[in-house]
Amino acid sequence: MALYEMRTYTVVVGKMNDVVALYRDEGWPALEKHADKLVGYFTGDIGAMNTLNHLWRYDDDADRRAHWERVFADDAFMAFAAKLRPMLLSQDNKLMFNAPWGPKP
Repeated sequence: MALYEMRTYTVVVGKMNDVVALYRDEGWPALEKHADKLVGYFTGDIGAMNTLNHLWRYDDDADRRAHWERVFADDAFMAFAAKLRPMLLSQDNKLMFNAPWGPKP
């Protein structure tokens, strides 16, 4: 059964444009080679504003852990992460299984 991880980053108010630019210029180039598990990135508009969400799909928890181990071993990603962290207030991770009905991303 597939395992999904929803990561929600709450961005410091006034820093969303900087975060978007950093992801565009450094984050995505570093993550693109690790994107085989990525379902998508989303920004908040109504409700929880100043949020950046990303959804990942894994075969299981071992697959999830191996994925992040590869990402965290990537020097380009870690350089990007060092620049991103000061612009974040918090990070919330949710692990989810898809329901037995409906579409499967």
